[in-house]
Formats: sequence, C-alpha cells, structure tokens
Amino acid sequence: MKMKDMWGLTVRGICEVNGKILLLKVRSKSGHDAGKWEIPGGKVKKCEFFDDALRREYLEETGLEITIESLYNVVQINYTACKTNEEVKSIQLIMKVTSAGDEVTISEEHDGYNWFTKEEVDELIEKGLLTKAAANAFKK
Repeated sequence: MKMKDMWGLTVRGICEVNGKILLLKVRSKSGHDAGKWEIPGGKVKKCEFFDDALRREYLEETGLEITIESLYNVVQINYTACKTNEEVKSIQLIMKVTSAGDEVTISEEHDGYNWFTKEEVDELIEKGLLTKAAANAFKK
C-alpha cells in the first residue's frame, strides 16, 4: 500500500531596500543547505494564513516588520524531512515584501545576513551558493 504524499507549504519574502536584496546564511550546523544563502521565510503552520506566516517568520528570522506587496514566484521543492525522514513535496510561495527599516537581527537559525545587489545574487546562483529553492525563485 502506497503511503499518502506529504505536502507542505512554505512562504518566503524577497525584501529589497535601496536596490539590495536581503538573504540569510543557513547555519553551518543545519541538516541541509548548511552555509548557503536563502530567502527569509518558513513553513506555514496548520490553520495559519500564509500572509500571517510570512510576517511571523520574517519577524522571527530578521527582526523586521514587513508589508507584503505581491506574488513574485511559486516553486516546488522536494526534500526529506530531517526529523521524520519522510519525503515532502513543498510548494513555496515567494512574495515581494517591503520593510520600513533595514536593521536586521538574525535568529539562531542563521549564521549571518547580507544585502546583495541583483548582480551579486546572480553570481551566488552561478557559484551554487544559494539554496535550491532560492535559486529557483530568482529564475523567473
């Protein structure tokens, strides 16, 4: 008997301030994508609206309060869950967001952050330094 497919929803926000895009560096102790750069965001909890999830995740990960502007892209990433070892198909909603400030305070989930120009983001993609989800999100 085939087990049911596991689906997840993740929401991420591309925040651009003064022509630069905020990316977070995945902590070196992470089970996957350690040391790579990603777009801030995370999983939507059960019974949570995705916009509330994005605002919550952004505040937790960056300390920034954001305004959601528009849908930027949608990507599907399949991965193996670290805790359960289950195969998960994740739909990632990539939103364009804005923030009144640019003073970032990262959480323990990340080792660092940086504001990158679009050209620098393209270089990170070429060098394989972005997570698969982030690289796919920027390829429209």
